[in-house]
Amino acid sequence: MTAVAGWLALASLAVVAPASALLVWTDSHAPDTLRGKVETVWRTVGQTLRLGGEVGPPLRIGLSVLLALVSLLYVSTLVGLVTTAITDRLTELQRGQSTVVERGHSLVLGWSEQTPTLVAELLAAHAQRRNTAVVVLADRDKLDMERELRPLLVAAGGRRVRLLCRRGRPADPAALARVSPGAAAAIVVLPPDTPEADTQVVKTLLALRAVVGDVRAVRVVAAVRQTRSVPTARLAAGPGAVVLDVDGITARIIVQCLVEPGLSRVLEDLLDFAGAELHVHRVPGLVGRTFAELRAACADACVVGLVRPDGSPFLNPPPRTVLGPGDAVVVLAWDDTPPTWTTPAATPDPSAPCAPPPTAPDGRTPPRHVLVLGWNRLGPDVVDGLARNGWDAVRRTKLPEPDPSRRLLVLGGPDGHLDPDEFTLVTLLRLRAAERESGLRSPTVAELTDARHQPLAPAGPHTDLVVGGRLVGLLMAQVSQTVELAAAFDELFSPVGNAVRLRPATDYVPAGTEASFAALVEAAGLHGATALGYRPGDSRIPLLNPPKTAVRCWSHEDVLIVVTTAAALRPDEGQARPDSESSPAR
Repeated sequence: MTAVAGWLALASLAVVAPASALLVWTDSHAPDTLRGKVETVWRTVGQTLRLGGEVGPPLRIGLSVLLALVSLLYVSTLVGLVTTAITDRLTELQRGQSTVVERGHSLVLGWSEQTPTLVAELLAAHAQRRNTAVVVLADRDKLDMERELRPLLVAAGGRRVRLLCRRGRPADPAALARVSPGAAAAIVVLPPDTPEADTQVVKTLLALRAVVGDVRAVRVVAAVRQTRSVPTARLAAGPGAVVLDVDGITARIIVQCLVEPGLSRVLEDLLDFAGAELHVHRVPGLVGRTFAELRAACADACVVGLVRPDGSPFLNPPPRTVLGPGDAVVVLAWDDTPPTWTTPAATPDPSAPCAPPPTAPDGRTPPRHVLVLGWNRLGPDVVDGLARNGWDAVRRTKLPEPDPSRRLLVLGGPDGHLDPDEFTLVTLLRLRAAERESGLRSPTVAELTDARHQPLAPAGPHTDLVVGGRLVGLLMAQVSQTVELAAAFDELFSPVGNAVRLRPATDYVPAGTEASFAALVEAAGLHGATALGYRPGDSRIPLLNPPKTAVRCWSHEDVLIVVTTAAALRPDEGQARPDSESSPAR
């Protein structure tokens, strides 16, 4: 470095000295004597190179050069210090190690396949507000995180919301303190894509309590992969936190989709922020009204149930249930704007067309079977859930012949496989080929672990694709914004009790009836159900919270989306004996 500086000084002197002499000798106003010209050249060189340029005795010239060098050294040192400080700060920002000074932000701790889904939903939720931020802390390169998440910010409209990524271990209290968890509006803890994922979640929750403390109330939503880790995670998270079970929720959704074919799209639309979603509103002016009056009075949303003062949900309550002091109303609406309530409350139209009540299943219901292809750790929970609904699950090792009377379940590859979706995609491909050859179709539910494989899956209109990680990510985003929805979704995802179900519209109005959706809401209420929307017979896309005043002609192909109960068959009804190619799924 010293040699380079020396050669640079000589090169500068070799250029400046001849150029200065040329300027002096060609100047008509230059001194006439040689001594005068030399002094002028020296003065020009000194001013150019900041060496003083004083003339006179040698001592004076030497002192001026010394002072110039000291000044140059001081300025260079100062510039170097400033440059180093700026460089270090830029490096710190680039590495994601700077402190976040936001308040009221949503904080995501950890990185997994659920992160893009979760961040996209949080950005969509924050886009409705002003001057908010979503912060991600993960042990990953900051530039890589920003590169992957930046398109999500653009899609959400990044004018009102900011996306900040920081690098660090979420279980490290020092790294956690840099993202201001105590000032966050909501904190979401994700399990990483590692075998020890649940252990890392527990450590992160402990670090969070160490940084924030138990005095300051912070909304925390965490997820663990295995059901057995839920009690430990709840102890680590502390009171008030919500801990979700990824495997348990995925298994319950799979069972629900097997019982109600076509439900996966409805649940995904219900969970994301793109369309209508659940909101909780407290309206003191409605105290004393019955649930039937609330349902009829809500002009631009669907009333789903109530939330009691202790936070417990009461979905699809009896029509005479009265809204009490401290109760909140659960509605399905397009945003968190309070819905419009008519005053006085509208009463059900007694002249509205209404079909006879749906016929309840009796003990003569034929046996119901699910053929299971593939197996992983979700298998036992799925089989138990099917048994509680009167379905007999049978494992098959060979591809069955298409049969519309049987339903198929394709589980991902064995646990520990590098790409569990490989088995699912190949099996679906073979099933579609067999269906094209035979002309028959079997209702199918297939599990995927990576949402990026969903567009690749050769699925037809009769196939439900359940991407467990994506659905849990959507659920965590909803609960992080409204914690009262955790218990509500827990009930809605249950295959028994009050749950989301698909029913023929002709169960509530006669076929060919021209009626508004509001009339269907009242007709469903008379039969003990709460309508959320419908799916037209000529479409696979569900319409949640459609305009209540729009009139259409209802046909046998139309499906009404409702929250209602269904009597489960006894597990010992209709048990099928496995054939030589199959074995009971246990």
